[in-house]
Amino acid sequence: MKPLQIIIPSREDPDSPIIDLDLHLPLLCFKPEQVLQIMTCILTEQRIVFFSSDWALLTLIAECFMLYLHPLQWQHTFVPLLSRQMLDFVMAPTSFLMGCHIDHFEEVSTETEELILINIDNGDITHSKMAEEELEIPDVPAQAAETFIKRVESLQLHYDLELCHIRASTDLGELQMRRRAWQQKLNTEVQQMTLQLIVNIFREVKDHLNYEHRVFNSEEFLKTRATGDQPFYKKVLETYMFHSFLKARLNRKMDAFARLELSTQSEEDRLNLMFHTPRRLTMEKMASKRFNPQYMISRRMVISMPNLQDIKLPEGPARNSSLRRIETSFFTNCSSVGPLWVSTFKIPEIHFPLMFQCVHSYYTDFFNHLSKAINTLPPDNSALLARYFYLRGLISLMQGKLLNALSDFQNLDKTDLRIFPTDLVRKIVETMPPSERLQADRKPELKKLISRVMEKQREVMKIDDHVKNFELPKTHMQLDDFVKRIQESGIVKDIDTIHRLFDALTVGHQKQIDPETFRDFYNYWKETEAEAQEVNLPPTVIEHLDKNECVYKLSCSVKTNYGVGKIALTQKRLFLLTEGGRPGYVQIAAFRDIEDVKSTTVAFLLLRIPTLRIKTLSKKEVFEANLKTECDLWYLIVKEMWAGKKMADDHKDPQYIQQALTNVLLMDAVVGALQSSKTIYAASKLSYFDRMKNEVPMMVPKTTSETLKHKINPSAGETFPQAIDVLLYTPGHLDPSERPGNAHPKLWCALNEGKVVVFDASSWSIQQHCFKMGRSKLTCMIMVEQSHVWIGSQDSIIYIINTHSMSCNKQLNDHRSDVTDIIVEKKNGIPSEAYSSSLDGTVIAWNISTLKVNRVFQLPCQNLTSIKLHNDQLWCCTGSCILVASTREFQLQMKIEHHLKDVSSYFLCFQLFPEVLHLNLWASYSGSSDLYIWNTKDFSSTPQKIHLQDCSEITCMIRVKNQVRHIWTVFTCCGILY
Repeated sequence: MKPLQIIIPSREDPDSPIIDLDLHLPLLCFKPEQVLQIMTCILTEQRIVFFSSDWALLTLIAECFMLYLHPLQWQHTFVPLLSRQMLDFVMAPTSFLMGCHIDHFEEVSTETEELILINIDNGDITHSKMAEEELEIPDVPAQAAETFIKRVESLQLHYDLELCHIRASTDLGELQMRRRAWQQKLNTEVQQMTLQLIVNIFREVKDHLNYEHRVFNSEEFLKTRATGDQPFYKKVLETYMFHSFLKARLNRKMDAFARLELSTQSEEDRLNLMFHTPRRLTMEKMASKRFNPQYMISRRMVISMPNLQDIKLPEGPARNSSLRRIETSFFTNCSSVGPLWVSTFKIPEIHFPLMFQCVHSYYTDFFNHLSKAINTLPPDNSALLARYFYLRGLISLMQGKLLNALSDFQNLDKTDLRIFPTDLVRKIVETMPPSERLQADRKPELKKLISRVMEKQREVMKIDDHVKNFELPKTHMQLDDFVKRIQESGIVKDIDTIHRLFDALTVGHQKQIDPETFRDFYNYWKETEAEAQEVNLPPTVIEHLDKNECVYKLSCSVKTNYGVGKIALTQKRLFLLTEGGRPGYVQIAAFRDIEDVKSTTVAFLLLRIPTLRIKTLSKKEVFEANLKTECDLWYLIVKEMWAGKKMADDHKDPQYIQQALTNVLLMDAVVGALQSSKTIYAASKLSYFDRMKNEVPMMVPKTTSETLKHKINPSAGETFPQAIDVLLYTPGHLDPSERPGNAHPKLWCALNEGKVVVFDASSWSIQQHCFKMGRSKLTCMIMVEQSHVWIGSQDSIIYIINTHSMSCNKQLNDHRSDVTDIIVEKKNGIPSEAYSSSLDGTVIAWNISTLKVNRVFQLPCQNLTSIKLHNDQLWCCTGSCILVASTREFQLQMKIEHHLKDVSSYFLCFQLFPEVLHLNLWASYSGSSDLYIWNTKDFSSTPQKIHLQDCSEITCMIRVKNQVRHIWTVFTCCGILY
C-alpha cells in the first residue's frame, strides 16, 4: 500500500468543515441566479429533491450547497442518494433535502405535492405538478444578490483556461500538484463568496438583538427591510436554521460570520457600539440616497473585491418571483485570492496484516514519527506543533494510553487552544479507570485540565440558550418589569435613564405602567424613528452639515424672525429649513454657542403666542420662533442639548451629547404618548443634564480641563457602569499580516467578569467589543510581542491574545493562585523572557517563543502583589516587605521590611527610579497619604517622605519619562492624580 498522506490546513475557524470536494461544481451546473434560488429554498427550509443521471454528482452538489451555508447548518433530513425502494421518503411532510436518479423524475413530480425539483443535468428548477398554485419562492435580498452575482462572474471556473498561463510540464506529480493548488485556491474563493452572501443577508440582525434578555425584535427587523426583501425575511425568520443562528449571535459566538462581519464594520458601526443612539440617516447616507435609485432596497454590504464599489450596476433582467425554467450559461472571469498555507505530514506505510501485534507496532511507529516531528519543529511554529500534539494524542488514545493522550491535549493550551477537543477529553475523563484517574489527579497540570473541562461542561448545561421574540406587555408593570421591557425593546439600555422614564410616564398616577400607555409610547417612538428615515434634505442644505450629522427632530412649519420654515435638530446644531420655492438652510445656533434660552409670549391682536428665544455668542440678533403648542417642548429640548453639549466639552466626553439626544427623544415620545395637561411636566423629568447644570454643577478642575484630551466609556452599551480593572496601551505598528487599519495604536480595557474592550486609540472607536477571558477578574495585561498580549486573571490562568485575529488561542496554566503581575525582559530591544507572579508567592520565568517554563521560584511569603525588573534583579512586593532576587538563579538577595509602627499597614505599590549613581525605591503604604523614597544603597537610613495633600491612600504609580526627576503619575483612591 502506498504511503497515506493526511493534509491538515491551518484554519482560523475551528468549526469550519474540512473541504474535500470541488466547491465550484454547482456554479458549473447552474447560473448564479439559479444558485441563489436554490440557496433561498434551503434557507426557507423547503422540501427539496435533486435529480441527476450521475449518482456521484447528486452527493457532490448536495454537499456543496450544505457547505455554502456555513456557518448556518441544515437542521432537517439530509439524504443525497435515494434508491428506488426508498422513494416513499419524499412524501414526508417535514422539510428535507434528498437526491434521486433522473429516471424517477416523473414519478416523484406527479405523486407528491409542493416539492422543489432541481435537475442538475440541464439546470432546471421547477416544482411538483400536483400543487394547486404555482409555488412562490422569494428572491434573495437585492443588494446581496447583486454582490454575489458579480463575485461569481469574476471567478475562473475552468482549469484548462488556467493552464494557458502556465508553462507546460511532463511531470505527472507536478501537474497533479498544480491542479490541487488551483482547486484549493478556487475553493477558498467560493467559500469567501458564499460567506459574504450570508453576512450580507443577515448583517443587520444584530441591531435588533437584546443580549441581556436574549430577545430578538423580529417585527422591527422586518419593518426596516426593503419592501421587495420582506417576503424572503418573513419566511427565513420562521426556520429552525435561523433560530440556531440567533442563538449563536446571542451567545456572541466568534465564528466565520462574526469575524467577517466584524472585519467589514464601518466606522459608523463601531461608533454605534459606543453610543446607543436612535437610528437616523447621516448626511452622507442621505446624499447617497439622492443619487442611488435603488437606495430603498439597499443595505450595508460587504465589499471585498477591489474597486467593486466603483462598478456601476447595470439594470438586470426581471427577477424570478416564481420557479420556472432558466437557460444555463456560464460566466468566466479572473480573480485573485492568496494561496492557502498547507503543511503535509507523511504517516508510516501500512504493509502488514491487520493483527493486534502488527497494529500495536504500527501505532508505536506512528507515535515515534510524531515525536520526532515535534522535537525537530521550530518552536515559533505553534500552529503546526498543536496539530502534531493533537494527532499524537489521538494515537495514544488508540493505544489505550489515556494519560499520555491527556498530556498531549493539555499541550494545546500553549500552542493552539482553538482545536482543543473538549468533548473528547470529557469522554476520556468520564470513562477513565479509577486507577488512572488517581494517577492523573497526582499530576497538577492534568488535574487542572480535568477540573477545567468538567467545569466547562457544567457551565454548558447551565447556559440558557432560548431566544424570545419581543412582545408588548399585556399586564400592568412595576418598575423592575418596566426596566426589562424597555431594554428588550431596544429603546434604552441604561437603567438610570429608564428609571427617569418610568417617573415621567407615571406622573399623576400610581407608580405602575398600564399596557396601553406602554403601547402608545412604544408606537410613537417607532413611528418617529420610521419618519426620520424618510427625511430627505435638498443638496443645498446637506452641504452645510457634517457628513456624520443626523436630523433627529423637525418642528411643524413656524414663523420666525429668519423666515417661515421648520426647525431642525441635529446632534450639533439647530437650523431652519426654510420654505418657499426652494428650501434653504439658515443656521440658528450650534449648541456650544448658545448663551441663553427663554420661553416667552408675544402679543398678536388679543392673543399671546408662545415664543422660543435663543441668544448665541456669535450673533447679536436673538432668534425668535412662534412655536405655539410646541414651544414648551422645544424649550426643554434646546436646554437639555445645550447642557449636554457643555458637559461633553468640559469633560471631553462625547457620550454626554449622545445621552442628551436620547433624553430629548424620550421627552418627545412621552409628550406624544400621554397627550394630557401634565405632559410637559412629565417630560421635564427627563431633563437630566439641564437639572444637573442648575442644581449640582459638575465643575471640572482647571488642571484637569487643561490636561484632559478625550474621555471614553468602556461600559457604553452595558446596562450599568462597570469598573475598569486594568488598562493597557499598545503602540501602533504595521505588521505584514495586518490590514493598514490595524496598525493604529490600541487601548485595552479589562472590565469585570473577564470582559475586555479594545479601542482604536487614533479615533477612539471600538476595535473589538467585549470578548471574554474566563469569568474571573482580570488583574494585569502586557504586550509581550507585537502580535501577542498576555492577560493575567484571578482564575490563575494567563490568556494569550493574538492581536491580528483578536482571539485567545493559547493560555498558560502553570500558576496555582491568582496571577498578579506580568513583566517582560528585553535584550537589545527584543523581548527575551517573561516573568509572571501569583498571589501565593510563585514567580515563573517563561520562554516567550516556546511558552515553556524556564525557571520557577517560590518566595518565602504570601500575598505577592507586583514585580519589577532592574539590572537582572527581580523586585517583588508583598504585603509585609519587598524582596529582591536574582533573575538567573532566583536566589533571594535582599529583604526590605516596612518601617511604620502601625503593624496593620502594608505595602500597596512601589516603583523603581534609576538616578545617575544609584537606584531609588518609591513606595506607599495602606492608609497613608505619604510617599517614601529610599536610596537602595543604604536601606538603614530613614527614607525621604513626601506628603500628598487631600489624599487618603496611594494606589498606584506610573513612570512616564526617564529624563528628569519629576516624572511620576500617582493615582489615589480619592480620585486625584498627582
